[in-house]
Amino acid sequence: MATSRDDKKLTFRKFEDGKNTWDRWNDAIFEGDHSHKCPTYVHRTPPCQGSCPSGEDIRGWLDIVRGIEHPPEGVSMQEYAFRRSTDANPFPAMMGRVCPAPCQDGCNRNEVEDFVGINAVEQYIGDAAFKEGFKFEAGAALTGKKVAIIGGGPAGMAAAYQLRRRGIASTIFDDHDKLGGMMRYGIPNYRIPRDELDRECERILEMGDIEFKANTRVGRDISVDDLDKEYDAVLWALGCWIGRGLPLEGWEETPNCVSAVKFLEQFNKGKMHYTANRIVCVGGGDTSIDVVSVSRRIGTLKDYNEKPEAAVNGEIEQEDVDLSLKKPCDQVTLTALFPRDQMTAAEHEVNDALTEGVEILNEVMPVEIVRDADGRATALKLVDAKWEGNGPVAIEGGKEYTIECDLIVSAIGQGGDMSGLEDYANERNLIDADKYYQVPKRPGHFVAGDIVRPHLLTTAIGQGSIAAESIDNYLKHAELKKRPKVDKHHFSLLDKMKEAGLEPEPYTVGETRGTSEQKFAIHNFEDRSKQEIITADKLFLGHFEYTDRVLRSEDVPDSDHVLGHFEERMAGYSDEQAIEEAGRCMSCGMCFECDNCVIFCPQDAVFRVKKSEATTGRYVDTDYTRCVGCHICADVCPTGYIDMALGE
Repeated sequence: MATSRDDKKLTFRKFEDGKNTWDRWNDAIFEGDHSHKCPTYVHRTPPCQGSCPSGEDIRGWLDIVRGIEHPPEGVSMQEYAFRRSTDANPFPAMMGRVCPAPCQDGCNRNEVEDFVGINAVEQYIGDAAFKEGFKFEAGAALTGKKVAIIGGGPAGMAAAYQLRRRGIASTIFDDHDKLGGMMRYGIPNYRIPRDELDRECERILEMGDIEFKANTRVGRDISVDDLDKEYDAVLWALGCWIGRGLPLEGWEETPNCVSAVKFLEQFNKGKMHYTANRIVCVGGGDTSIDVVSVSRRIGTLKDYNEKPEAAVNGEIEQEDVDLSLKKPCDQVTLTALFPRDQMTAAEHEVNDALTEGVEILNEVMPVEIVRDADGRATALKLVDAKWEGNGPVAIEGGKEYTIECDLIVSAIGQGGDMSGLEDYANERNLIDADKYYQVPKRPGHFVAGDIVRPHLLTTAIGQGSIAAESIDNYLKHAELKKRPKVDKHHFSLLDKMKEAGLEPEPYTVGETRGTSEQKFAIHNFEDRSKQEIITADKLFLGHFEYTDRVLRSEDVPDSDHVLGHFEERMAGYSDEQAIEEAGRCMSCGMCFECDNCVIFCPQDAVFRVKKSEATTGRYVDTDYTRCVGCHICADVCPTGYIDMALGE
């Protein structure tokens, strides 16, 4: 998980140990031309984007918010950032709140002091779209093709969105009342505000020719054969709604042992308003945090006498009762196999749970369910443990713990509900996929999301996008091309130049030499973004001063005030805060117009282009009649955008 650094220690160095003296620039100026190398401008993928499973152009929309990349005339910064962000991910408000942010783990700014608050800026973009009523642009003209999408969660909705942009209609089948999948039924409302979730789902449907059939399960209410007859392709985006039980004797037979998936689904459906007095949840990820945080919020009744599993399993529907009839749960415990700093849950979620009164036991594993004469669990036994090889092992001579409880919740993973669809299930009760997200040996069938492999919401969104592209190619009978090494939604300099009215002229001159003054191509530029991710050692980190991250404010109740507290946890940025935090982005792999190369070039060979000819990535140019190959411009480029390569 992304972890803030609090030691205030700057770590940037341009040199390795033992190489702490700068060569004489005279040598570079007068001898460097022997290399015959001159600067070329090279676009690479930043590691934030390289770490993003949905492949967002993160650097791009950060540069838009900070004011480096300018929107077209008549488009606000907020709308332009929204357009760029949603090219890959149609749920910026949701992902800005709940994504565990692998992009922040990858951020090169971690090598200076602390990552850029990418999630927070993304939430700002999503919230601005909500307030301003931004809508998606109409998709391409309809092709006449139609796709059946099984599942209305992030993968299915992202695929429907990307297909409609390509002119392909779709019908989404889901066995719930509303769209959203795990965003709606797996994550509580104080983390995801339902009005914004509704809006982000509606915005996709408003593109037109995307139909939603609620409470419809394929394999029960409609057959796969019927889908094959009516639709040109099928996308399986079922999600994983069956929680894994603890691998302990008697788990399946013990009535008050339940899955986190069911627990959260019933709460989010509004059918569970209180729970047992003593809860223990085994996990360590975000789902387990949601279980214990929800338990602290809904509490229990002062005269509680129900069987807690009845509400979790949907056997009863609880009425919402007055807060005066409730009391906090006496005990809510989360157990995790890994140390606190290695839990897969986001760091701030773990800290918030502790503030709310959750007890967390780390580096332990459950070994036995203690049951009474009626076969009900009364306690869970655990021992000190560690991860060794491919699984947990008890530590010899370690402690044993017994946690008394009324309900045991398992949050150690989940699988697919393939009832009625057994022919499509593999041995793990998931659906196999190839690299194009096709279902092997089933032409016209594709798959995306957790049903491929349970992972993050943003992973499902990214897979939905690739699956949509594969479906488009399948429907066109086009060859499926090899996916790029860095398979993301990349910034296109050519598209940016077209947008700015700087599109290259048609090539009509025939074979030429010395063409740098001609306007028929983008000269001295190379796009390696589909092949390379730029690492911190390619940057001039000495350019960046220590700058504290702008933190979002959080509404986290303490243990005395958590009962009945359902206000949204994460407050968004103001305009000023978003611009300030986006300004911390180092724009890795793309010019951010710092002027270092212009200022430090001893030959005045590097110069700013005319404002009328400038745009993102085309801020500077080189006069190669002046350049002597001294490589100073490349040395002082903070973003690694300059390579001494021309002439090799």
